[in-house]
Amino acid sequence: MTPAPGLRATTLIMVEREDTAVKLGSGDVPVLGTPRLLAIAEAMTVRAVAGHLAPGQTSVGTRVALDHLAASPVGAHVEVSAELTEVDGRRLVFDFTARSGETLVGSGTIERAVVDRERFLSRLAGPGR
Repeated sequence: MTPAPGLRATTLIMVEREDTAVKLGSGDVPVLGTPRLLAIAEAMTVRAVAGHLAPGQTSVGTRVALDHLAASPVGAHVEVSAELTEVDGRRLVFDFTARSGETLVGSGTIERAVVDRERFLSRLAGPGR
């Protein structure tokens, strides 16, 4: 199985207090925190390729470029979508957007690498760990 460009995933969230910059420690205002926006976008990249990787494979994040363009207060609904736009060997490139109604909240690119799950995990248990 090989993922192909065009795979996408979307979710709609309502900003909760736990999602805010204040709660995450990334700022002091009660709006959707950038780390939470990134986490949601990354989750959509994982969801987009779920079922399209070979057994035993997973993907890991390797690079992110994110523009957080508009504030989203607690209670705001934000739709986050990610689309696989490029496959280069093991490298997967996704574009993502976040919108609250007509307002573009954020956008960017996330790169992931396809890896063998067991081999990846075995490297974590190396010498000195």
